[in-house]
Amino acid sequence: MKLKKQVTVCGAAVFCVAVFSLYLMLDRVQHDPARHQSGGNFPRSQISVLQNRIEQLEQLLEENHEIISHIKESVLELTANAEGPPAPLPYYTANGSWVVLPEPQPSFFSISPQNCQFALGGRGQKPELQMLTVLEELPFDNVDGGVWKQGFDISYSPNDWDTEDLQVFVVPHSHNDPGWIMTFDKYYTEQTQHILNSMVSKLQEDPRRRFLWAEISFFAKWWDNISAQKRAAVRRLVGNGQLEIVTGGWVMPDEANSHYFALIDQLIEGHQWVERNLGATPRSGWAVDPFGYSPTMAYLLRRANLTNMLVQRVHYAIKKHFAATHSLEFMWRQTWDSDSSTDIFCHMMPFYSYDIPHTCGPDPKVCCQFDFKRLPGGHINCPWKVPPRTISETNVADRAALLLDQYRKKSKLFRSNILLVPLGDDFRYVKPQEWDAQFFNYQRLFDFLNSKPDLHVQAQFGTLSEYFDALYKRMGVEPGARPPGFPVLSGDFFSYADREDHYWTGYFTSRPFYKSLDRVLEAHLRGAEILYSLAVAHARRSGLASQYPLSNLALLTEARRTLGLFQHHDAITGTAKEAVVVDYGVRLLRSLVNLKQVIINAAHYLVLGDKATYRFDPEAPFLQMDETRLKHDTLPDRTVIQLDSSPRYVVLFNPLEQERLSVVSLLVSSPRVRVFSEDGQPLVVQVSAHWSSATDMVPDVYQQVSVPIRLPALGLGVLQLQLGLDGHRTLPSSVRVYLHGRRLAVSRHEAFPLRVIDSGAGDFALSNRYMQVWFSGLSGLLKSIRRVDETQEQRVDMGFFVYGTRTSKDKSGAYLFLPDDEAQPYVPKDAPVLRVTEGPFFSEVVAYYDHVHQAVRLYNLPGVEGLSLEMSSLVDVRDYVNKELALRIHTNIDTQGTFFTDLNGFQVQPRRYLKKLPLQANFYPMPVLAYIQDTQNRLTLHTAQALGVSSLHSGQLEVILDRRLMQDDNRGLGQGLKDNKRTCNRFRLLLERRTLGSEVPDGHLTSYPSLLSHLTSMYLNAPVLALPVAKRPPPAPSLHSFHPLASSLPCDFHLLNLRTLQAEDAALPSAEAALILHRKGFDCGLEAKNLGFNCTTSQGKVALGSLFHGLDVGFLQPTSLTLLYPLASPSNSTDIHLEPMEVATFRLRLS
Repeated sequence: MKLKKQVTVCGAAVFCVAVFSLYLMLDRVQHDPARHQSGGNFPRSQISVLQNRIEQLEQLLEENHEIISHIKESVLELTANAEGPPAPLPYYTANGSWVVLPEPQPSFFSISPQNCQFALGGRGQKPELQMLTVLEELPFDNVDGGVWKQGFDISYSPNDWDTEDLQVFVVPHSHNDPGWIMTFDKYYTEQTQHILNSMVSKLQEDPRRRFLWAEISFFAKWWDNISAQKRAAVRRLVGNGQLEIVTGGWVMPDEANSHYFALIDQLIEGHQWVERNLGATPRSGWAVDPFGYSPTMAYLLRRANLTNMLVQRVHYAIKKHFAATHSLEFMWRQTWDSDSSTDIFCHMMPFYSYDIPHTCGPDPKVCCQFDFKRLPGGHINCPWKVPPRTISETNVADRAALLLDQYRKKSKLFRSNILLVPLGDDFRYVKPQEWDAQFFNYQRLFDFLNSKPDLHVQAQFGTLSEYFDALYKRMGVEPGARPPGFPVLSGDFFSYADREDHYWTGYFTSRPFYKSLDRVLEAHLRGAEILYSLAVAHARRSGLASQYPLSNLALLTEARRTLGLFQHHDAITGTAKEAVVVDYGVRLLRSLVNLKQVIINAAHYLVLGDKATYRFDPEAPFLQMDETRLKHDTLPDRTVIQLDSSPRYVVLFNPLEQERLSVVSLLVSSPRVRVFSEDGQPLVVQVSAHWSSATDMVPDVYQQVSVPIRLPALGLGVLQLQLGLDGHRTLPSSVRVYLHGRRLAVSRHEAFPLRVIDSGAGDFALSNRYMQVWFSGLSGLLKSIRRVDETQEQRVDMGFFVYGTRTSKDKSGAYLFLPDDEAQPYVPKDAPVLRVTEGPFFSEVVAYYDHVHQAVRLYNLPGVEGLSLEMSSLVDVRDYVNKELALRIHTNIDTQGTFFTDLNGFQVQPRRYLKKLPLQANFYPMPVLAYIQDTQNRLTLHTAQALGVSSLHSGQLEVILDRRLMQDDNRGLGQGLKDNKRTCNRFRLLLERRTLGSEVPDGHLTSYPSLLSHLTSMYLNAPVLALPVAKRPPPAPSLHSFHPLASSLPCDFHLLNLRTLQAEDAALPSAEAALILHRKGFDCGLEAKNLGFNCTTSQGKVALGSLFHGLDVGFLQPTSLTLLYPLASPSNSTDIHLEPMEVATFRLRLS
């Protein structure tokens, strides 16, 4: 009764405020002083007055909207906190479906129109180079270009430099892969430590020498093993500009499969290390080896305050086109950017490779003669059969002329007379003799060239930033500014081909088991960082920091570095040797287990009702892990909760920054189970059998109990489990097994109704409050979806297909996808066994094929969980020979050759299917999602692991699930892909309808997911962690749910990380943390009625001061992305504002 009164009062208040505000508006308009001043002016001034009035009216409406939003939130809070009657029970209807009554708690979801403007785009100037358009216009004809095979003949006149000298910067570098043919440690021991040791002594011999270093993972390991004296020498070399740290990330990351959380994290880890140990801040990006490039990386480098960057592995046809149009240097701008704030100056290397034969100029036969490691008598020689010669007084004139000719030709491809010539390759400069050979011979050449004024050339060793600085100076602009006449580019550089039709699109899927494990580790790292930061802040506030395991920071640091290491462009890509993959896997699993410990320790402290009783005991953890993995290459086993007479407790962690309503499934030792909320209210649960195969239940056990629960944002909930039966609330699932004529025994259990259908089966449907989903009775695969408010079904036809590889000498391998033809339908040996489970909170269909178990689950819940289909493909292709398994979804959506894929989970890139290119060229990376759409519908496939995706025909979406290939593809690996694992690929399929009047923007170069799509992706990638409280003698400590946020973040904000920073003593946490926020861009044109979101949007404004419950923000300072540069002085104001798509870092102190 009390609740009803409160709601009624608040409802009346909303009405009154609305009426009163409208009255005020009219009143203000009538008594507008401007109206009287304008008296009898001309119509033009009357129009401007009218415009002012309209603007005022708009502003007043917005204020009114905000007031109502606040009142709605208050009503929401009242209803949420009210002790109402227990929720009504689900019931089974005559037509055989479950009805779950809606929660008494209302959900408001309002999007202010201002927040919808962003996705409509159209602001700012169009860039001269749009990669989507470039791909559509290029002929891709691969004409033989002579000595520069993939280019053209370059000519020049010796007088071209009469007015302005050619200035050449030769940049020595050594590309060190943190794992590829050898493991990280073996590379370090055998090569990298020797390179770095030689570097210190050899650079000190001559102040004119220079060297670049990129991979901080190696540098940090070496630093830990050298003397204080050598460290001081390194700092001097960095300080005087002889040694430049480029990019400064933990690794040189892959840009196709990596997620932006991990890209940022490895950049922070590297930058923080460089600043702490070398006192340096990286200025230029250097990415010579990743297999294609993403604008996400360009954005992150710019936000970390780098002003320049370099790329190399770009499709040879694009390089040729850019060379011909002098577009190899450009300002790379994000597609949504209207004011050039994301611009970063980018240099694209013009030729085939970053090795020495392909960097001095267009003719590799000539350039190879200037790689002095290949002097006769060494281990490697020049494939073009003309060896280098030691430079002497007798031959220096001839040799210098030959080299200068290459320099001049190369410089004709660029807009300035400043030339960059990298000098290095993989693991170069290992021995002192190699340093001497390169540096002495080049210095003789430079001395000769520089002594001849008539040659109009100045040549020297340089760093990357010295090159960029000279270019800016010559062009008369500030560093990082756009030089006059240089083009602006937007878009990405996928997919990459280095020659012929050899597209590097296989690695988008190679070794999907580890691509999946990568994301599991990432989700755990983010959850552990946030919980650890909150637990430490709360423990300090309560004066209990000495009791808390602050040393867990070391486990976090190791996990950051493991995740960072795995972003390397031969790790997450799946392109390393088998033994190296094992090494990565062992590291990933070790860090995953460590992170679970960090989460358990923090959750233990935070749920305790009486913090004074907290004791950290590493030998007897308070909480158990949610699951365990026997080895790095096996799928996890979920923890079984043993039920007996005493109650068992489970702590649930929601890693999302939004409150969430989810079904949580636990394995228990008996189907006789009762579940209670934190305050002892009995809860309705669905109990299902736990199956080990298509027809076998797990013996002795383990039942799955599924309970819908609402969990606080970033918070912890508590459940209590007891042995016992509550007939009204413990609801069993019913099961049907379709055998299709196969003679198989099906195990039974008295707790679960089971029907076996031997043969013949028509199509069948599952349904919830939003949709009815039809499946084929024969294949068990999805056929169509019908929304409950529509009569028409939407075709969503799912099937499996198989690609072979070519019979010619070039075949698919770890990198390359070289299919023999279009994919053929997958034909199983036997008809699949289907198992259909139906219950009040979820229903699912599992189809068991030889190589894949395909499960589709439909949740019967309001909100995000119920609006999409959860899908998983358990894939096992260990008996395949040169085959790749694909999942294809066929719809009637009129895609007209366009589809959309994400880049790094950060932004969406429109794609066009290009008939002029081979099939494999039309595949793209899909780290997080892909969608197809027309004027009425959008179908989005969300993924929990990076895989390759395409749309080869109208209305189709196709994803490669796994690939097993028996041979090397001649890119240096020397192995096929034969170490496949049983892999579970997880997805969510979301069908959305366009609202009337929200047409798809035509010819648009930007596209955005809906808010529902963003949240669906978050639910998939950050599942609830269920941590059972370990069995212990009574009395049980009192546990309370933990609500860290005092107010919910706006729907379009993602709390990317709350990362505790190291103190001076690196093993301990400082009082400060890095808060990283991302405001997502979203499309409002997709239907979002009653979605059950408990958040709204706020035009990018957040009050951080009142965000955390029980903690004050004592200090807040906006910084560059990696915290190296303060962007403003710390202020007392804790209100912040972010533009859509922006990622922002704040240094803050919680007290």
